Amino acid sequence: MCGAELKSLPDGVQRVAALLQDKGHPHAPQMLGESCRTAQQAADTLGVAVGQIAKSIIFRRKADNVAVLVIASGDRRVDEKKVDALVGKTGRADADFVRASTGFAIGGVSPVGHLNKPVTLIDRELFRFEEVWAAAGHPHGVFRLRPQDLAGLTDGAPVADVVQDVAA
Repeated sequence: MCGAELKSLPDGVQRVAALLQDKGHPHAPQMLGESCRTAQQAADTLGVAVGQIAKSIIFRRKADNVAVLVIASGDRRVDEKKVDALVGKTGRADADFVRASTGFAIGGVSPVGHLNKPVTLIDRELFRFEEVWAAAGHPHGVFRLRPQDLAGLTDGAPVADVVQDVAA
């Protein structure tokens, strides 16, 4: 992707595309014709399993008001108690906090390219898949990656058990 192509993209997608390009990631963001605000919508549009959607969930750490980003598999629910045990007590983040801390609107939060560096945790359940898709800074923007790419793209975020146990 060259500079001219980036300028036609929404600001958040430009930020994500530039970071991916700087890190040598092989897949540039794609803009989809439909909104993909939920993991199910994204999976349906892309023709992949919902678990292959790497959803970015933002929490607010209570001790210091820092954003906590959990990158989770789309078919799993984040377990807040597990997150709290790893990073300290968190609470829900409202839309204003999400936009102010990340630069993205809910439904388009990317795992990379945040305005302020969040505390980041990567859900180990993503590693069930060879390929996953993540939001690229806009509800219509996505990019493809391998789960193991997340550590490098997030400057070494740890992989952890951060989701609710699946009933057998």
